[in-house]
Amino acid sequence: MYAYQFDISNKNTSLIRVEKPIPVPGPGEVRVRIVAASLNYRDLIIADFAKAGHIPSDRIAGSDAAGVVDATGSGVTTFQTGERVVVSYFLAWLNGAFRSHYMASSLGGDTTDGVLAEYIVVPAASLVSIPDFLSFTQAATLPCAAVTAWHGLVVRAGLTANDTVVIPGTGGVALFALQIVKAYGARAIVLSSTEEKLARAYALGADQGINYRQIKEWENEVLALTDGEGASIVLELGGADTVQQSINCLGAGGRIVQIGVLSGFGARPNLDRLQALNADILGVVVGSREHLQQVAAFFAHHQLQPVIDSVFAFDDVLNALEHLREKGHIGKIVVQVSDS
Repeated sequence: MYAYQFDISNKNTSLIRVEKPIPVPGPGEVRVRIVAASLNYRDLIIADFAKAGHIPSDRIAGSDAAGVVDATGSGVTTFQTGERVVVSYFLAWLNGAFRSHYMASSLGGDTTDGVLAEYIVVPAASLVSIPDFLSFTQAATLPCAAVTAWHGLVVRAGLTANDTVVIPGTGGVALFALQIVKAYGARAIVLSSTEEKLARAYALGADQGINYRQIKEWENEVLALTDGEGASIVLELGGADTVQQSINCLGAGGRIVQIGVLSGFGARPNLDRLQALNADILGVVVGSREHLQQVAAFFAHHQLQPVIDSVFAFDDVLNALEHLREKGHIGKIVVQVSDS
């Protein structure tokens, strides 16, 4: 089979296609023929870690995929050959509270091979059936971005129809968050860099939009739009350059859902305002298999279509990665690995 590993010989963040033996499932395991995989900003970060020597160069990349059960190991009774499945981001985090040792089971990370391959073998317990409503391409977008938005907004922040939520950007997590927020009947204020992207957000139900290229102190605009009250939930995706602004536009009793590092690590915000507001910062790293089940069922129940920016062929992964790096996409970037 073919798979993509990190290319540490290239000066830029990149991958290289290699040939590997088709893996064989052991007891309790399932082999999945991958039909579609989606990319995340995390893939660029992990590739940079590989160049710095922190990730084995032969690690298969990628964390999000959907496919067909191709073979089962002994003892597997939950899935049959031919079933449509999506793979959970953390193979070991099935349900309940997060534990630090689950991190090692994240697909495409420092210890566990990822999904940019024609076949993968994973524990049967880490799989979720794809609802009939969703295609392989759509299902492949769920494990990281949709689960992150769901876990952060619904499970941790307790999203209700009374909330006002600030959503930065129009990438994968942001647009899943927008769809979830509007399905709950809450108010969504979307930040973006262009009027074109804001128009797409409005089409998905955004109540207000702020162009942060034109309004650099966007936190003041959020306060103005909320009559000085501030937002009850702020999705924080930017990291070091934006977390202070997120704190500054938060309302009393509000929650910051800390997810992203798009502008880098090492944020050093002034947290004094949080105490005065009786507010919280909730750190979120994706979610469990149970969260994947919940968000898949939610999207099927509400007939929500994941927003897909573009679909690349399996032999065109490098261009897909470059498209991700340019940050011009709206929604998810998907790689078609095989025919359904």
